[in-house]
Amino acid sequence: MTSLPILGAALDGASLEAHRDWLLEAPRDLELQHFVDADVLDGDWSGLAAETARLLDGHEGRLGIHGPFWGFTIASYDPEVRRIVARRMDQALDVCAAVKGTHVVIHSPFTTWGYNHRGLYPADTDRMLSAARHTLGAALERAADMGVTFVLENIEDVEPTDRAVLCEALGWQALELSIDTGHAHYAHASTGAPPVDFFIRAAGPRLGHVHLQDADGFADRHWQIGHGTILWPAVFAAIAQTGANPRLILELRDKSGVIPSARYLQSLGLAE
Repeated sequence: MTSLPILGAALDGASLEAHRDWLLEAPRDLELQHFVDADVLDGDWSGLAAETARLLDGHEGRLGIHGPFWGFTIASYDPEVRRIVARRMDQALDVCAAVKGTHVVIHSPFTTWGYNHRGLYPADTDRMLSAARHTLGAALERAADMGVTFVLENIEDVEPTDRAVLCEALGWQALELSIDTGHAHYAHASTGAPPVDFFIRAAGPRLGHVHLQDADGFADRHWQIGHGTILWPAVFAAIAQTGANPRLILELRDKSGVIPSARYLQSLGLAE
């Protein structure tokens, strides 16, 4: 074993068993994608959690889940929507407790529209902070008691520091930053944001999680690493510069590309 960072992956029920040996060969971090949909969270997912625990017997890496995100923002101005989102966050923590997870991915509320209209409506920043505080407050308090961290992932973010400002304003230790490399690359190429490594450095010591995926800068491709145009040496150099120890999660659309992606980054001397 070298001192290189160890790669993990985001896997679903169909791909977890196929990657079990790879997950067990090193303390690889794992993110479960089984529990993002509302119909799963509102149903009886106990059997799915039990089967997951069986497959992960002997797993030594950190474990977490991608939280729910479809159809909502964590900073809705509508109090009824906030109540629904707060319930989804609580359900995600229920899942974490069942699978013994320690992180939940949630999505950034910052949008391209909001960035381009910044300053036009001066009250929007405080309004967003207030909405996020009301939505996440109870979940963050519960997460802290459980030893679970919510990681806030960039989606449309143009300004890399926005989510760090949000984290500081909310003031919770149970909230860290996640960088999705493909989202950042899209924002850079299509909406004028800085390059991927700028997003990573801006996270600094709050960087708790990275979604590694390759892309072309036009769309959210989730391609195998090496199949797009992201500059991986710059990405891993920036991760090292933060001084953080983030979960490095290969999040690919085609799960058959997970191990080849890991081998590609290993061939570059960046990770193992």
